Amino acid sequence: MVFFKQDEQLENLGNGILEATWSAFPDLARNQVALTWIVYDPPIPVNTGGALTPDAFWHHPVRGFDYRGGERIYPASVVKLFYLVAAHEWIEKAMIQTSQELERALRDMIVDSSNDATSLVVDILTGTTSGPELPSGPFETWKQQRHFINRYYQSLGWEEMETINVCQKTWGDGPYGRERAFYGEMFENRNMLTTNANARLLHSIVGGVAVSSVRSQQMMNMLQRSLNPDDLPQNVEEDQVTGFLGGGLTQDAQIWSKAGWTSQVRHDAAYIELPNQRPYLLVVFTEGKAHAQNREILPFISGLVAQAVSSL
Repeated sequence: MVFFKQDEQLENLGNGILEATWSAFPDLARNQVALTWIVYDPPIPVNTGGALTPDAFWHHPVRGFDYRGGERIYPASVVKLFYLVAAHEWIEKAMIQTSQELERALRDMIVDSSNDATSLVVDILTGTTSGPELPSGPFETWKQQRHFINRYYQSLGWEEMETINVCQKTWGDGPYGRERAFYGEMFENRNMLTTNANARLLHSIVGGVAVSSVRSQQMMNMLQRSLNPDDLPQNVEEDQVTGFLGGGLTQDAQIWSKAGWTSQVRHDAAYIELPNQRPYLLVVFTEGKAHAQNREILPFISGLVAQAVSSL
């Protein structure tokens, strides 16, 4: 059972949005997109500063729609959301100490999607470092430590977390040394996520129940994106709005998001508020070299979902 209630109205709208997308982008195969969409009907349980207790929040029904929502897909930088929550959990439980450098790395990991910052965060979370290949004994210990984040997410008891893998750093050129060995010969140990797992984690942050209400709000502050073109970072390859879900919204919308992209994938996970409409959560993953370079697919889907929300 997924955490949301399957809903006929959203299913009809969602299937219509997908059909329109395939019509507009005929090269996008049906197995090259995955989507999870959650709508927050009144009374709205999210973005309230953690007004509900975790127990009340998780018992508050929400309705949603997913397409291939349980398919494991390489997440690129969307995985950084999982490292952000884990870092707040570790600090809250006094498993690690916060520092100026860790705070700087967390910010750069989310706001700018820095891979170098993510490297430090993963080192701190797992007590490991990158470097030359290791002898088998020490390497076994190192690998066990690197799966620490996976064990945390499995300990939550959420069905959506059972198949994910969140133990790898994110790279520009790719892994070397012990990191390459850890990937496995055929990269079988690379990070893998589903849109449903992503949606559930973002749902918990927006609901104010990820780690604590205070920490959820700190994470929300970091995830908020401006849709004003003048505020977007200049001279960067991707700004996490243009060509992503934020690119399909009008400037009077509000968005909290984490995007991910490589030469093979283009993804985004977002919580969105439109003026005088129901808030909603949308996670879209697309695969394929041509689609990874296409900056129109995710804004197209986002615009159709925004239209559909206004009809609810």
